[in-house]
Amino acid sequence: MSTLAVNDITVGYDDTGSGAPLVLVHGHPFDRSMWRPQAERFAREGWRVITPDLRGYGESTVVPGSTRLETFARDIGALLDALGVERFVLGGLSMGGQIVLECLRHFPHRVLGLILADTTPHAETPRSKAARRELAERLLGEGLAQYAHEVLPKMLAPHNIRALPATAKHVLRMMKGTSAEGAAAALRGRAERPDYVPVLTDIAVPTLVVVGDEDEYTPVEVAKFLYERIPGAELTVIEGAAHLPNLEREVAFNDAVLDFLTRSAPLQ
Repeated sequence: MSTLAVNDITVGYDDTGSGAPLVLVHGHPFDRSMWRPQAERFAREGWRVITPDLRGYGESTVVPGSTRLETFARDIGALLDALGVERFVLGGLSMGGQIVLECLRHFPHRVLGLILADTTPHAETPRSKAARRELAERLLGEGLAQYAHEVLPKMLAPHNIRALPATAKHVLRMMKGTSAEGAAAALRGRAERPDYVPVLTDIAVPTLVVVGDEDEYTPVEVAKFLYERIPGAELTVIEGAAHLPNLEREVAFNDAVLDFLTRSAPLQ
């Protein structure tokens, strides 16, 4: 466990293994521990895996108000500057995948490859913007405990909640442990995110798109949309998983990512 002061906040992060850097960005409302199975496996396979807590989450500073994806991206860039990491493979899940696309807007020259898991490039609609703002107010008023139980059957496929009780407890623990102010700030900022669709055809690095075949938040059709528009992208659909295939089917997810990393020579 480590922390660094960057951009006037403290960022919690793990830096595991040695070799070519692989940076993994968690989603909402989680923390960097969602990547623990990947960090352990990929480090054994010769990668340096860096997993930060986004501001407002985990052990990073909570900043109330509104946190735009641009701010998250700048925090990641500053952390990697402080760690002396110039170029890296960048992966993210859900909101983390959108932050990855935002990073491409700010420092594309540093990114050697992409892993986009269970994420969408589309901007919010007026209706979904309002829903995110309403959820932000709700979480500020009541915390995340009830919300966590409500969304668990969409984060994890219901059959995985039954079959993988330790995983379900981990996901609940992350969600319940998230700061309401941090989560609300991210929801407000995420509501204002730009449309990343126009940049997809300009992506010029090896890209892996991954999705659980039972994901309700970002269905397979959304992953296919990414795959069809990013030049040379690869698509892996993880069977028997919902929104968190890295935890629900960690072996299949890890194998797919490692196969992609191994075959994409420029990444190393």
